[in-house]
Amino acid sequence: MTGELREAILKGSRRAAARLMRLIDDDAPQARATLTALMPYAGDAYILGVTGNPGSGKSTLVSRLIARFRERGDTVGCIAIDPTSPFSGGAILGDRVRMQEHAEDDGVFIRSVATRGSLGGLSRSTPAMVQVLDAMGFDTVIVETVGVGQDEVEIIRLADTSLVTLVPGLGDDIQADKAGLMEIADVFVLNKSDLPGSQHLKRRIQTMLSLHQNTDAARSAAPAIVATSATSGDGIDELFAEVEIHRRSVEEDQSRQTRLQKRHTHLIRAIARSELEARFDEHVRSDRFSQLVDDLAAGQIDPYKAASQLLSWLAE
Repeated sequence: MTGELREAILKGSRRAAARLMRLIDDDAPQARATLTALMPYAGDAYILGVTGNPGSGKSTLVSRLIARFRERGDTVGCIAIDPTSPFSGGAILGDRVRMQEHAEDDGVFIRSVATRGSLGGLSRSTPAMVQVLDAMGFDTVIVETVGVGQDEVEIIRLADTSLVTLVPGLGDDIQADKAGLMEIADVFVLNKSDLPGSQHLKRRIQTMLSLHQNTDAARSAAPAIVATSATSGDGIDELFAEVEIHRRSVEEDQSRQTRLQKRHTHLIRAIARSELEARFDEHVRSDRFSQLVDDLAAGQIDPYKAASQLLSWLAE
């Protein structure tokens, strides 16, 4: 079964990819075997990350970028991270709804994924799903984070190029300064630039960038700042040009092996974190954890020793 699924994915089967992604989300054993079989075929896709606060227009922006990549002839896979529904536990699918214009395009594959409580703007299964799209032969893979604000920095571990989307009037200049976004942005996108305060936001970002440049020796050039209006399409050509400039610089500065090491590092971290969280939850549901809580309530143990005891169970 694993071999059949692998072959179908390598032939570009959307149905097989959707099936494997569901297995990945459910952490099924078959998913692990198939991902291992696909490893030799992944590594050539360009990964574009799009992050930013809720309401910044990321999905509309991604839809516009998909159209530009398609005009050039690139095939595009997209992983859109949606908030987890408190009722069903699944994705609300808002991102997929906003990208319906690409639904009939055979050169585009869009998958909405629930965070399932993960922080960092990504779901636990995102790196593995990116690997699937990579192995399928997509030229570009776009990952749109959930949009939770200050926990978005995980995307830099996965993407070759990271776009940080900000909008005027939402306090984004303050958010960017304290959220670590100055360090992860390869391109700043000032979306909804027709709104009041756009120029103030641009000046604020420029000021913060100049301050960070003095302390960031690793960055060779300051991130570009592009004003857009995703709804009307204004500024999309300029944004696409900046994405391509950064893409070329990455390909010139980093070998394929270096980029693979970065992705595989993130993949290993994601798998290990998922395993630890699953084991942690299992112990928390156990009878001996209930006894630990009772002992704490009875004053027989302090909370630090109780936490240490819980951590020691993870090593069993």
